Amino acid sequence: MPFDFEILDHADSPLGVFILRRLTREPYAIEIMLEHQFLMSSAVTVSERELASRAIAMHGGTKLDVMIGGLGLGYTAKAALDSDRVAHVEVVELVQAVIEWNRRGLVPLGLEVMADPRCQVTHDDVYERLRRAPVKQHDLLIIDVDHSPDAHLGESSDSFYAREGLELAKRHLARDGVFGVWSTSESPAFEAELRAAFREVRVDAIEFINEAVGGSETNWLFFARA
Repeated sequence: MPFDFEILDHADSPLGVFILRRLTREPYAIEIMLEHQFLMSSAVTVSERELASRAIAMHGGTKLDVMIGGLGLGYTAKAALDSDRVAHVEVVELVQAVIEWNRRGLVPLGLEVMADPRCQVTHDDVYERLRRAPVKQHDLLIIDVDHSPDAHLGESSDSFYAREGLELAKRHLARDGVFGVWSTSESPAFEAELRAAFREVRVDAIEFINEAVGGSETNWLFFARA
């Protein structure tokens, strides 16, 4: 029986083997897997794009400096770069292969994102980066890495979603900066930690149709203002 996908590339990472594959049936998407674990698809991108666009709208400023944790297929970064209010985007990506897949154009937005002069891609662990003292402060800090605050891809983020970790991350935000986190599910515990660390918190539910599974799904976006 033939597979419904073809493997484009694979690479070891600190989290395990990352796999880039293309679906050979509709919706003909590009997907990233972590071994047998589904991570993301180019067929379902609305919540990633909304994460960036809503954070920008919530800030309201211009000449924004944006830091994004997680490059993936590039949709969060592209949504930020699509705004004429954004002056600079730094994307921090743990997996070197993901950076190379974007640089080589193996993912749909890769060449466009990597060629934008406002975009800088840094190979690093964003959670470790946020534990360190900030080199500079950003207007927006956007995290699109884990499945949710309650379902982590690796141990590096274990303490990030508690108040202590959030207070460390907040040091990297400029005055009135906006913090955003993507999630596959609700997390009342994380929302409570956010409210303890930040003065303004908002949680948005993003409902969409996933053609791959033939039904509706909901992702959750957490926003906070420093």
